[in-house]
Amino acid sequence: MSKNIILTNQEIEHKIKRIAYQIYETFVDDEVVIAGIATNGYVFAQKIATALREISTLKISLCEVTVNKQNPELPITTSLTASEYSNKGLVLVDDVLNSGTTLIYAVRHFLDVPLKKFKTAVLVDRNHKKYPVKADFKGISLSTSLLEHVQVVFDENGDNYAFLS
Repeated sequence: MSKNIILTNQEIEHKIKRIAYQIYETFVDDEVVIAGIATNGYVFAQKIATALREISTLKISLCEVTVNKQNPELPITTSLTASEYSNKGLVLVDDVLNSGTTLIYAVRHFLDVPLKKFKTAVLVDRNHKKYPVKADFKGISLSTSLLEHVQVVFDENGDNYAFLS
């Protein structure tokens, strides 16, 4: 299979900054928890949190959310306790929104705790929703066939890209 690059490193960096500004505008005077779905969603969340710290004075906490993607109804774990994100603003982050299964189960997990504001962010929205879930902040919206796969690569050397295969 060939790799069709849909986002270059520079484009991803631009989208991270834009999403950070959108989050800042939405949570302008709040404390915000950036909760990334393991593994790539958490890396993306870390990058958003770094960009947010550069442009804002928001109090930012990072949270890693672990969802079993093959069996999402299994218990979901988070690196923060419920009391640490209770009554705060929260942004749930993933790299690719495909069918919405992972995101909807992760959203359901956070609904057990009162939150001030709850938003979602993704780098790539594929428009193949199985559930009524949407991304409040998205880098790119892409209509693809069901046979195509979008993969995001966050390289430790900083060479990030997204491709269609």
